[in-house]
Amino acid sequence: MTSRINYFKIAPKAMDILLNQEQYLSNQFSSSETLSASLWELLKLRVSQINQCAFCIDMHSKVALERGEMPVRILGLNAWRGLPIYTHVERSALAWAELIVSDERVSQKEYELAVDVLTEPGLLDVTLAVNAINSWNRISKAFSPTIEKMSE
Repeated sequence: MTSRINYFKIAPKAMDILLNQEQYLSNQFSSSETLSASLWELLKLRVSQINQCAFCIDMHSKVALERGEMPVRILGLNAWRGLPIYTHVERSALAWAELIVSDERVSQKEYELAVDVLTEPGLLDVTLAVNAINSWNRISKAFSPTIEKMSE
């Protein structure tokens, strides 16, 4: 079996762009009055679920637990709309994430609902966070080993 390419070795400048984006988001989510580091982890997990990226779901579930996220909130994330354990801000961010990952155009009403809760800077940061994990999901699905190979 041929191993997958080392994308950090082949395109280090491109990977630096993604890593710099991660640093920006880390700073934004840890210093925001609206957003939180916990929300950032939930976004990474939810978008990875939508994109069916097993590698990222595995990694970000473990990171979320290490950072103090409650297991019930990780387990319930796939059905967050029906559970009362997420804050108003988290619900707005998760709804926005699902909306922009879909193929649908964002309506003015949906935009206004999100910006009212998240603020303009917060909405931009949530959008960038979704964009970032989307990029990582696609890279991981293409070039990372499968979960069963990782455990061998």
